[in-house]
Amino acid sequence: MPIAAGLHYFLHEGGGVLKPPLVLLHGVGGDRLSWPSEVRRLPDCRVFTLDLPGHGRTEGPGRQSIEDYAHSIVSFIDSAGLSRALFIGCSMGGAIALSLALDYPDRVAGIGLISTGSRLSIPSSVLENAAHPSTLPLAIKILQELSLGPQTSASLQDMAFRRLLATRQTLLLSDLLACDRFNATDRLDAIHTPTLVVCGTDDKLTPLRYSKTLATQIPGAALQTVDGAGHMLVLEQPRRLARLISLFLATIPYSPGM
Repeated sequence: MPIAAGLHYFLHEGGGVLKPPLVLLHGVGGDRLSWPSEVRRLPDCRVFTLDLPGHGRTEGPGRQSIEDYAHSIVSFIDSAGLSRALFIGCSMGGAIALSLALDYPDRVAGIGLISTGSRLSIPSSVLENAAHPSTLPLAIKILQELSLGPQTSASLQDMAFRRLLATRQTLLLSDLLACDRFNATDRLDAIHTPTLVVCGTDDKLTPLRYSKTLATQIPGAALQTVDGAGHMLVLEQPRRLARLISLFLATIPYSPGM
């Protein structure tokens, strides 16, 4: 896997030079494989799927805030030779995309906000249990119960649980704290970039009202809901999500070199 600005990434060279490149930003404790192949390999598009700092194959610690993660992404696109990109983020990754649109608008062709919100308060029971290695499984169990929709298969539930259990306790806690401290609610009307908001109707962790706030307060934002999906709709409904992203991508004006 190539590296840019210290971040490992997977690049799908799908062509589509007249479309903005996509940069996929995963959620808490995740990595590039948190995104299904339908999205990582979106047809007719260049897709960069990252391992954020400290995640996956990217070495070092995680970041202490969403803003710090956003700064690392700007360093990445500089190193990768990208002038602008469409940033698609899930959960914590959505908060990073919001931060990029607010603080680095000239580098952003558009944002896709999946299962996220302008504020990502984490239940105190999750933070308390995640603070100690001995009780980390309890925190993960709570997250799992909040993340999965009623239609999620047993195999997908098991896979999600095992992935979180494999995450370093310090990294998982750092991500959760970064989310809990994030709050961009009062700044949403300052975003003037094409925005797609997607949420599962059965999302308990970042419920539909979060996405409605994003769609209402970000000028021109479009909201799409996925019936029966939970917080992990990225894995629950990958084909539907890939289709929504593809349609959104086609609406974004872009010229190479801009």
